[in-house]
Amino acid sequence: MSTLKTILVHADGTPQSAVRLRLGERLAAAHGATARALYAVTSSLTRFPMALAAGADIGPTLVELDQQRRDAAHAQYAAAVDPRRVAWQEVTDLPVADMVRAAFYADLLLLGQRPPGPAGAADVPGDFVSSVILDSGRPALVLPHVLLEPVLPRRVLVAWKATRESARAVTAALPLLQQAETVQVVVFDEGEGIRDEQPISGYLAAHGVSATLKKEVALEHELGAQLLSLAADAQADLLVMGCYGHGRAREWALGGVTRTVLASMTLPVLFSH
Repeated sequence: MSTLKTILVHADGTPQSAVRLRLGERLAAAHGATARALYAVTSSLTRFPMALAAGADIGPTLVELDQQRRDAAHAQYAAAVDPRRVAWQEVTDLPVADMVRAAFYADLLLLGQRPPGPAGAADVPGDFVSSVILDSGRPALVLPHVLLEPVLPRRVLVAWKATRESARAVTAALPLLQQAETVQVVVFDEGEGIRDEQPISGYLAAHGVSATLKKEVALEHELGAQLLSLAADAQADLLVMGCYGHGRAREWALGGVTRTVLASMTLPVLFSH
């Protein structure tokens, strides 16, 4: 049986952070794993570099603001989980680099979808989630900002394509799939027919996962929305998929399907690049 032993949760003090923390604690208990919360946000000095032009006395004010944010986030953490089960660590100023560095030593990351509007830009860069996934190479379970209460995945939809990214996503998800009640694998005909669909069923079976196979004709330019619709139809509480991307221009690095899912997801999605 595949194992999940180390979980890294991104904490930032937002309401969604508390949901991630609680799910991290539950996953750790279900898998006999250890969980760690990493408070990683952009410092006020970095967010407002021009503020120093207003006078040298603004610096201590920004530092105090950061301390208040940090204290509030820690209080939220202490209220959301048992500190004996989820450890706490703090870093600030370079959230992407700090999260990536810590991710190298985790089996699974818990990240949050960027909320809409100005509130989503308060703590981390807009490309935080995609940058962490692409730069770390670690699997990440991304929670939608609309999720109010975390649940352990019981009904899972796996988007399968015979690619490196899909293979890594399925391998990373095995501990979750092994504890799920139902697993459905969807493969898409993108105009070239469907090949290699049976081996994935055999691979999952070899790891103790009984999965049903569903074949769909891909809707051109709408595959991301189609995938989310299928997840809703299946009443899935987890979607597993490869995350496609390259380069440093994050707004364009991710493939269209990945961008659509990240923007419109209403259920947790496990990505792997």
